[in-house]
Amino acid sequence: MKTRTGFLTLVLLLLAGCFQEEQSVFEPGEERPGGDTSVTIAGRNAFSMPAGNMKVTRRLDFNVGNSFFRNPWVASPSSTTARDGLGPLFNTNSCQNCHIKDGRGHAPNNNDLNKVSLLMRVSLPATADTDSQVLLTQGSVPHPVYGSQIQDFALPGSVPEGRVQVRYEYSKVILKGGEKVELRKPHFSITNPGYGPLPDNLLMSPRVASPMIGLGLLEALTDSSLLTYEDPDDRDDDGISGRANRVWDLEQNRTVMGRFGWKAGQPNLKQQNAAAFNSDMGITSTLFMEENCSESQTSCRDLLTSEQPEISDKILKKVTFYTRNLAVPVRQEAKNKVVLKGKKLFNNIGCAACHIPSYKTPRLKDQPEQSDQLIWPYTDLLLHDMGEELADHRPEFLASGVEWRTPPLWGIGKTHEVSIEATFLHDGRARTLKEAILWHGGEAQAARDRFVAMDKKQRSALLKFIGSL
Repeated sequence: MKTRTGFLTLVLLLLAGCFQEEQSVFEPGEERPGGDTSVTIAGRNAFSMPAGNMKVTRRLDFNVGNSFFRNPWVASPSSTTARDGLGPLFNTNSCQNCHIKDGRGHAPNNNDLNKVSLLMRVSLPATADTDSQVLLTQGSVPHPVYGSQIQDFALPGSVPEGRVQVRYEYSKVILKGGEKVELRKPHFSITNPGYGPLPDNLLMSPRVASPMIGLGLLEALTDSSLLTYEDPDDRDDDGISGRANRVWDLEQNRTVMGRFGWKAGQPNLKQQNAAAFNSDMGITSTLFMEENCSESQTSCRDLLTSEQPEISDKILKKVTFYTRNLAVPVRQEAKNKVVLKGKKLFNNIGCAACHIPSYKTPRLKDQPEQSDQLIWPYTDLLLHDMGEELADHRPEFLASGVEWRTPPLWGIGKTHEVSIEATFLHDGRARTLKEAILWHGGEAQAARDRFVAMDKKQRSALLKFIGSL
């Protein structure tokens, strides 16, 4: 059961139109969202620094992991044996191509083909005949030819699975005071399927790459600290029904709590990274030994090599160390009066019901950077119904077609410093934070409507607070 003291009282006040103008109080430590791991930096490299409390002796491992995350991988066989194994089918040849400067990716422009930093997950609807073991261990039903993800690039001699294209439908939302905000609703399609027609019942889920900062701190949180906020039956009647996804852990060979990915479909960073190497770049590991080309994709299979796995456990460990230790930037305006007014509004209208502000990490063996840290990620890592407008209608383990994991907000104000093209929400439809809020539905509909009903000064304060994170 979640504990949100006074939340219902605040909601009643807000429904009566009593938005609080007074500022909230500054809480000790909130200017350092990642605790001692936080770093003071801005600009293009704001998301690319090692944890601030990392000892110099551990930075070599960070830098080695960075090199394998940043630099391109090549096809086998190659003289560059440490980083060969790309393809035959893939979405990109480098992690950094999607997670631009360790930040967010972006959606294609109107009528454009995908430009690397968005991928398309696919599957088929489950039926009564679906193998229960497939759903238990994979979370969805892969297409027998195209698998669970469309790879839109291929090595010479093979054929890409297709190209992802988007068309936008534009509309306007009018806020209190007359301000108009343009929204764009994406309509995705897969063109030029390379291995036969795609079925009419194919389930598609576009995914933009997420920022890499603070992931080790989120991994460090105990299940119990997150499950405190789980309330699938909404027993406290606040309209928020968060629940954990339950996913397959390959090393433990059992179902555990999921916390990474847009639907919390991966349990830990090692498996998340190994899955990305396999699905996004066609690189096998000891966790994912099978290449991502099916039996009927003969041009793909003709290019397979005997080298397995293609990324060693040692290199995967270095990459995981890197992704575990990318630092969250400090907040420069945490004590600003307007920011603190925005913070109070953020709490009052219900945003903090899902974007839980803070946690304390436990003491961890062999992870001194993440141990005993007071952190401020603004997430519960739980699944929430976000409404029909954001639905992809593609289940993933327990996540339904309308459910998404609450994304962390820390560092979000520096998004466009890192990459000017970065976009928000799972499919990148939102170009600004204001647009992202206006797309909220389902459990977040009431908070979204209160945002619309604010006067311009209040909305500005709320956005300034979010931008300060």
